[in-house]
Amino acid sequence: MSRRPASRALAALLLALAGTPACAQDLLIRNATVHTATARGTLQSADVLVRNGRIAAVGQGLSAAGVATVDAQGRPLTPTLFAGLTDIGVEEVSGESATVDHSVSLGQSGKDMQVRPEFDVTRAYNPDTVLVPVARVEGLGWTTLAATPTGGGSFIGGQGGVVRFDGSLDPVGGRVLFITLGGDGASLTGGSRAAQWMILDQLVDELRGRIPQDSQFALLTPAGRTALARFIGGGGRIAVNIHRAADITRLLRWSKQHGVKVALVGATEAWKVAPQLAAAGVPVFVDPLVNLPGDFDQLGARMDNAALLRAAGVQVGFSQSDSQSHYARKIRQLAGNAVANGMRWDDALAGLTRVPAEAFGVGGEMGSIAVGQRADLVLWSGDPLDVAHVAQQVWLDGRAMPMRSRQTDLRDRYLHGTMPPEAGGLPRAYPDSAR
Repeated sequence: MSRRPASRALAALLLALAGTPACAQDLLIRNATVHTATARGTLQSADVLVRNGRIAAVGQGLSAAGVATVDAQGRPLTPTLFAGLTDIGVEEVSGESATVDHSVSLGQSGKDMQVRPEFDVTRAYNPDTVLVPVARVEGLGWTTLAATPTGGGSFIGGQGGVVRFDGSLDPVGGRVLFITLGGDGASLTGGSRAAQWMILDQLVDELRGRIPQDSQFALLTPAGRTALARFIGGGGRIAVNIHRAADITRLLRWSKQHGVKVALVGATEAWKVAPQLAAAGVPVFVDPLVNLPGDFDQLGARMDNAALLRAAGVQVGFSQSDSQSHYARKIRQLAGNAVANGMRWDDALAGLTRVPAEAFGVGGEMGSIAVGQRADLVLWSGDPLDVAHVAQQVWLDGRAMPMRSRQTDLRDRYLHGTMPPEAGGLPRAYPDSAR
């Protein structure tokens, strides 16, 4: 009984903060269980002070005059979570081609193939998509847009990058190049995975000038050569969708030979080569719900893939194998299942925060609760890796985000026959006599 008034007071304060002006970026969150996603681990009864949208201090007994204060009442506070490698903002309705921008089809695979690494899917990002608030109210604050190889295209899908769910148009940090290898990419390389290495070797030859730019056999445009040079020997990250252990081993050899930074996506059989991945410093993004072979590349599927990789010293993150955009909230369930199958809780949280931030080049800005980082924070009702609990408030750059989405509005409309007060009570579809 004694907790109910306090909970109501917290809810009222959070509602008030959500309505504060966008410029209000100073904040003090007190008495929280702060999961820092850093070497400091979890801090009990700790405070987080935000100044000008950045974390200014993390500790106990902090104070700041004239700053809006939230008493977390011991609840968990985390960085905003990574939504995975998604199409949020570049795909609205999958069945309506005019709203799908995550892939490019130029020419036919295997015939007049068009390899276009200069394709940058972030240039189609729509921050006003209804999927952003749907993801944000679940505690997700950012995603890495993925350029997806498709029929009529190339196994090199193009470039993506990190976008934040704060309404901004432009991505944060550098770009990521997306490639699909193995059985999933064989149909885009003449029907054989062996051809993928042949084509990659040719692309390297083109970059090194061993194949003239005007050669009839050249696969890259001038812009494509410039773009690819940023990733092959240029320090950019290549995210490779791959599953079979033998293919992963070949990728490690190729990336070492050419000085390429890779991250694995999917990687169902990565546990078989975990020591090699750890030694190479390659981050791996897995779906812990994959426990059965989806195809012949995934015969070694097992639910403790994430735990085995992390135990070997691999940096492990999470991304869904399907339904990534419209059901991005399920990524918390993925991390929770990884914990249920042997992964440490702190490592699973890092897989939703710090690990992807570092892998995709924004670790200096986000992904942890530390001084100098963006104040992208989530206050939870309980364990964030337990889907029985929810995000109570999300802050981006210290600004309280509206905890509303199209889904919550529809829920309120049809479950209760009401809308939020700012919408005027009952929805317009109701006759005046019902008001």
